[in-house]
Amino acid sequence: MTSFIEEFYYGNLDPQARSTKCSETVTKEISIIAAAEEYLISKLQGEEKSKFLEHIIAWSILNGETNLDSFIIGFRLGAKFTYDTFVNKNAPLKDLLEEQKYER
Repeated sequence: MTSFIEEFYYGNLDPQARSTKCSETVTKEISIIAAAEEYLISKLQGEEKSKFLEHIIAWSILNGETNLDSFIIGFRLGAKFTYDTFVNKNAPLKDLLEEQKYER
């Protein structure tokens, strides 16, 4: 069996590759957004339509950047949890069993 790190190195792990099923709430809101966007694009003309399309593109880019930031911060938080769990031995109280190991 190969390790997690090896699988990641060879590109066999893709955190975005997953199937999801949206809840009814999410599906409904996506439909509302899509319908409103289609309606506005069909009704707007000229500079107003251009500005609205700029808004859609800018919002999409901003949304992608903030999602990336959240992913990075979450990944770092997970790494800190792992470090504290397996490496960091600091705790408010001393473990008597650990002290006894070193006294022998």
